[in-house]
Amino acid sequence: MKKMSFVEHPASVGESYLTHLRHASGFSFSMFRGGLACMVHAIFPFLFTKTASGIVASLYTRMVTNRAAGVSIHRRTTPAAAARRRIHAA
Repeated sequence: MKKMSFVEHPASVGESYLTHLRHASGFSFSMFRGGLACMVHAIFPFLFTKTASGIVASLYTRMVTNRAAGVSIHRRTTPAAAARRRIHAA
């Protein structure tokens, strides 16, 4: 397996290290909230009946749907703008 630098992956999605850290942390927080909602729902089935599934759907849209459309995962931008950022970052 190839070792990647701290900036290689963030650059591949058109972000700086700190921007990627902020966005990835936001995803992590959302996943934590969804997991917590699932745990509470497991004990009290009448609570948080749609919370976790809503969080999963939102994360899916932000990550997969936008990636498939050629939009940066975290920034709502065009592929051309992302390419310009990669060129300037190099």
